[in-house]
Order: sequence, then structure tokens, then C-alpha cells
Amino acid sequence: MNKYVTGSVIRRLRENKRMTQEELAKKLFVSGKAVSKWETGQGFPDISLIEPLAKALDISVIELISGEQIINSNRCANMFKSCFYVCPVCGNVISSSGEALVSCCGITLPPLEADMTEPEHEIRLEMVEDEYYVTIDHPMTKEHYISFLAAISDNGIQLVRLYPMENAEARFKRSRVRYILAYCNHHGLFSLCLKERSKSCMT
Repeated sequence: MNKYVTGSVIRRLRENKRMTQEELAKKLFVSGKAVSKWETGQGFPDISLIEPLAKALDISVIELISGEQIINSNRCANMFKSCFYVCPVCGNVISSSGEALVSCCGITLPPLEADMTEPEHEIRLEMVEDEYYVTIDHPMTKEHYISFLAAISDNGIQLVRLYPMENAEARFKRSRVRYILAYCNHHGLFSLCLKERSKSCMT
């Protein structure tokens, strides 16, 4: 357990809540001496106490384990700061409109960083009435493929999951779209800024 929840983290989070060791102990139905031992590294909370401990400290279990508290300062969501996460185990795609602590299949996922489009991952656009028809000339084998395409506007995200043996293509409503994204399961995330075609502006 000491690899995941350290005494210094418990102490810092407890003090941030302006809570004494005794007050925390009462919430967990343990002794103040037990909390003192946790914080000085002489012992560690039983795994059955991790969820109640996180609740008592008013944070998530993931925040407790990581030792980092995520404070939502993004009161007005800026869709242009959207983050994407892909689970390497199940392939789940998760998006957020700002900073987040995301986990899937027991793994904490880092946000993907978008690179400029390149010849092997060139994002091509055609305007068809009120839509963008997006294609990528890319292998779509079971081992190497484009996992998803997405369009980002100031008022939302349009995302299309893609699968091996299908064409790497999607249609998106054009209204207010500024970025087109493509995720390759081998090479990562690529971005095309529609207002600045010469470089990626997904920053």
C-alpha cells in the first residue's frame, strides 16, 4: 500500500481540510494513533479503508492514490481545450472539456498531445453541403489503424469511432468547427486547424 498512499499525502490532504488526526479517525472508526502511524510511515491504512478515507478527505480514490487534487478552475468549458484519452487495454476513448484525472481498466491515462498532420496521417477535407467529409489514406488493419476521427467546435465535440477493415472516413456538421483530429493506434493524435492549415493549432 505504501506505493500508492503515502503518509505525507494523507497528512497534507488532512491539513488542507483543517482536520485533526482525531477528527479524521472518528470518520473512519479508527483510533487517532492509527492515523498518526499512517502519517509517520509506521503503518498504512487497510485497503478496505481507501474509499472511506478518500470520502473523508473529500476527494476521489484516484486523487488519493495519485496524491494530486484536481480543482475545477475551468468554470466555463472551453471546447478548444478539450483533452482526449485512449485506454491501451480496452481501447475506450474518453474526452473532457478541460483538465481531468482519468482512469480506465485500473490505469491512469495521460491526455493525448496532438501533433501536426504529416504525409502518412494527412487529414483530407471535402465540403459536402453542410458537412465536412473527412478521409485519411491510412492502413486499417487489425494491428494498425485510425481509431477515431473528431471535429471540435466552440460548442461541442463530434466523434466517430473507427474499426479495422473499415475505411478511415467520417462526416461532420461544418458549423463552427475549428479542429479536425485523427488518432492512430501506433503514432498518436494528429490535428488539423481549419483556420490555419499550415500548422496544428490544437494547443
